[in-house]
Amino acid sequence: MLIHMSSWPEIDARLKATKTVVVPIGSNEQHGPTGLLGTDWMCPEIIAHAAEKTDDGLIVAPTFNIGMAQHHLAFAGTISLRPSTFMAAITDWVSSLSRHGFERIYFLNGHGGNVATIEATFAEIYAEWSYGHASLKQAGASREPLANPYAQPPFVLKLRNWWDLPGVMGLCNTMFPTGHGMHATPSEIAVTQAAWPDRIKTADYSPRIAPVGPIRDALDYRARFPDGRIGSDPGQASPEKGQTIIDAAAPALLKDVANFSAEVLPAW
Repeated sequence: MLIHMSSWPEIDARLKATKTVVVPIGSNEQHGPTGLLGTDWMCPEIIAHAAEKTDDGLIVAPTFNIGMAQHHLAFAGTISLRPSTFMAAITDWVSSLSRHGFERIYFLNGHGGNVATIEATFAEIYAEWSYGHASLKQAGASREPLANPYAQPPFVLKLRNWWDLPGVMGLCNTMFPTGHGMHATPSEIAVTQAAWPDRIKTADYSPRIAPVGPIRDALDYRARFPDGRIGSDPGQASPEKGQTIIDAAAPALLKDVANFSAEVLPAW
C-alpha cells in the first residue's frame, strides 16, 4: 500500500494489521554526465515500490527526496538541505507517522551522504524521549514525574541503505568488478534505467574510470571530480542489469522489513 495513493480511511484500516512503514529517502544531486539528478531518491523508491507490488501488505510512505548534498552544489540542479533542516524534517516525519499509530519506521536510504545525519537524528529523537518524556513531563511551570519513567518510546527507527540489503552489494560487485566506484555508480544508474528507460542519458567522458579522493566542500569536490563521478564507469549500466538488481533488492527488502516488524523489544 502506497500512502500517497491511498485515502486516510484505508490507512486507518491497514494500521489494524501492521504498524510498520517504509520511508524511501535520498537526495537530488548530480550523478555525473549520464546519471539522473534524482538517482539517490529514485533508487530506494523504485525498490520499495517493486516490493509493494509483490506484497500489498507493505506500507510505503511518500519519498523523502531532498537530503544532504552540499558537496554537490557546484553542479547545476543539485538541491540540498542544511543538516539542521534535514534533522528537523525527519523528526517531523517520525512524529507524524507515530501519531497515527506506526510503531516501526524503516528508512530505506539511497544517499551515503545522508547516513551520518539520519543516525544523528535518530539519536536526538531517542534522547528527546528519554529526557523530555520518559523522565519528566512539562506541565506549565512545574515538572511532574511520569508514572513509568522507563516506558519504551512508541516507535522504533531503522536505517538501511538499499545497497546494504542482503545479497545486493555482492551482486553489484559481480556485475561490475571494475569501475563500480563510490558515486555515479553503474549499479545505481542501472536501477534508474530499468525504471525509466526513456530517460537514459549518454555522454563521452574521460578517463573511463573516474579518480577517487576525499569529499569536502562543493568547490573542492568540483575541482577534484570535474564531471561528478568518483571511481566509477557508469557506461557499464543497462536496463537489464538494473532490473536484475531490483529483482534481488525487492525480496531482500521485504524480508528485512518483516524481520524488523517481528523484532521483540526487551521489557523492563
